[in-house]
Amino acid sequence: MEIKESDIIKSHEIDLSEILRALYQGKIIIILCSLVFSVSGVYYALSLPNIYKATVLLSPVEEAQGGMLNGLKSDLGGLASIAGVNLGGSGGNKSALALQILQSRGFLNQFVDKYDLKPILMATNGWELSANKLMYNSNVYDINTEQWIREVSPPRKSVPGIQEVYEHILSKNLTVVEDKKKDLVWLSITHFSPVVAKDLVDKLVIEINARMQEDDIKQATTKIDYLKKTLNETSIADMQKIFYQLIEQQEQTKMLALTQSQYVFRTIDPAILPDIKDGPKRALICIGFSLFGFLLSLMIVLFRHFVIYKKP
Repeated sequence: MEIKESDIIKSHEIDLSEILRALYQGKIIIILCSLVFSVSGVYYALSLPNIYKATVLLSPVEEAQGGMLNGLKSDLGGLASIAGVNLGGSGGNKSALALQILQSRGFLNQFVDKYDLKPILMATNGWELSANKLMYNSNVYDINTEQWIREVSPPRKSVPGIQEVYEHILSKNLTVVEDKKKDLVWLSITHFSPVVAKDLVDKLVIEINARMQEDDIKQATTKIDYLKKTLNETSIADMQKIFYQLIEQQEQTKMLALTQSQYVFRTIDPAILPDIKDGPKRALICIGFSLFGFLLSLMIVLFRHFVIYKKP
């Protein structure tokens, strides 16, 4: 008996009516599976704690102070190179440098150590609104003895290390968005507690300004000491004049650093205490669970009908 190619193709075709019939026959499985996943999604979404985000809008301030010193820098740049002194780059790079320092491992770990933030950032799992109280994971941190009790695989230790703290902050807490065209920076901190989120973002702005201010004061002081020492060692009147001008320039830099609290970033819109949660997106979680359960049930029903039960 000759088997035609058209017969083979027809034998492998799946009729749409047969698919619909298979789905109808397996409607109980589809309904139950979808219901189970939907309920699980609701339960999971409700079990997640609220997360709040505090955001501050910043603007670089180097233009304001740069205008006072850029003239001196351009006039004295060649003289400074003769004297062996680097007056530094333009102010436009200072805010970019500050942002890099802000997101650096060294700065963030110093910040965490200064304010003892490891338990607050890495051992909490919620916030009690009525008592304004953080909730700590009892399997990770003992709040009574203030000891880390978590179990981790070597080489990590129970107390979070520098790299772990740094990665946790960048992935869970800190967000930096820069608009270079408008010269604006949005700095955000996310946490279970809105009070902690606002407090930390305010402290970050203070600390990065203080860090850049301190660095510039140290650099200016070092240069002034060097220039004064070199001045005392020369008897050439023209060179002495150059050194006096360079010292004056560094004194102005030092004066600006000492008199400006918002040294690198000026706060345009300060952070407020957030009263609306930033996450989790519970509706999307429930929809995702329901959709996954529905699609999984369809696959189960069709697989059972066409692979397991269907006769060749």
